[in-house]
This record gives sequence, structure tokens and C-alpha cells, in this order.
Amino acid sequence: MVDLFIDRVLVKNNKDQEELDTEREVEMRLQNRILMLFFASASSESCQEFAPTLHDFYKKLTDEFYVERAAQLVLLYISLDESEEQLEDFLKELPKKSLFLAYEDPYRRELEAMFNVEKLPTVVVLRPDCSILIPNAVEEIVSLGPECYQNWQEAAELIDRNFLMNEDFEQKSMRSFTDPIRRLKYKVEDEKKKMKKEKREKRNGRGGGRGGDRDVEADGGGGSPW
Repeated sequence: MVDLFIDRVLVKNNKDQEELDTEREVEMRLQNRILMLFFASASSESCQEFAPTLHDFYKKLTDEFYVERAAQLVLLYISLDESEEQLEDFLKELPKKSLFLAYEDPYRRELEAMFNVEKLPTVVVLRPDCSILIPNAVEEIVSLGPECYQNWQEAAELIDRNFLMNEDFEQKSMRSFTDPIRRLKYKVEDEKKKMKKEKREKRNGRGGGRGGDRDVEADGGGGSPW
């Protein structure tokens, strides 16, 4: 996956539009993940109609409100917009966790030709090795929603297969994942307090009872050890 974007700058769709401009940053973001290349244009009515569906699809797979663990999925917007202003406007319709190529990056058009994009919108789904999993997943996303990710995951043979849909997540307790750690911590602290208490009781018992008897025996049974 990384080979496809070596020497390229990927931009985060957040307020600061932070750039992933080193090979290491790009590798960390894309490695062992399914990549969705979203080819679209703000001037296309069908793209405008599909954008909310894609936003919801991606959010339900990567937002921890819906899933216990985010899916190994990356959404990269390949703008075919006619102006930078159109690109910026369309980015507002996409998830904040998505990435995009800058308008001035000519690689956008190279990717369009590379994947034979003939209509908009198009979502090319790639395996981690850059091979094509689905040439255009738009219809599948519309008809199946987040459930289709399980099929992608199995077909891509990802290493990590943790996946939890919204309905399963709602049945689970809303405890924080740190709860077991906290419970263990408190258990250890309780054990320590218990041991300290037992030691105090033993010391007190030694001073008033048995300890005195031993001292008496050591003195040959004489008077008070004090």
C-alpha cells in the first residue's frame, strides 16, 4: 500500500489539515489496512447524494461510539473537482478522519487513469498489498452498509480480525477498558492493607503475650523481663 504513495503528501481532513509528508508517517497510516480511494467531484449531483452515505458508512466502522475497535480502514479522497474551492467545500461532507490529496497534486489525475475511473462517484477498494479488491464499491456500500466490511476484511486477509458492529456494541457494558486494570490495582492495595494490619496485630501480640514468655524463659524463669 505504501509503495503507491511513496514521495506523496497525504493531507488529513481536520481543521489544521495536517500533512503526512514522510514515508514513515504514510506507512504508519496505511500499513495493513484496506484503502478506499474515493473519486468524486463536488459538481456531480450523484457524488453529493452519495457523500452522506459514505460518511455514515466510514464513521460506523471507525468511530469508537459505534465499534469497540476501529476497523482497519482508510478513506482517501481523490478530488476530481474543477477548483480548489470545490474541493474544500466537498471535504466538509467527508469524515474528519479521512485523508485527501491536495488540489495542486497532479497525482490525482494519474490515479484516475491508473484505476480506469469512468464514472463518478467511484470507490476503489484496495488490499494492503495494493491489489484491487473491488473496482467500484459504491453500490455495495449503498445496499449493504457497514456489513460489507466483513467481506472485505476476510477477502483481504488482514492480520487483525477484531470487528464489532453497533448492535453488538450496545449489548456490552459501557465500562472503560481500563476498569480491569483499576480493579486489579485496588485489589492489590487491599491486600497490602490487609498484610500491614496482620503485621501490626502480630507485633502487638508479641509484645504482650508470647514475646514476654520467651524472655522469661531466657532469663531462667526469673522476674519481669522489664
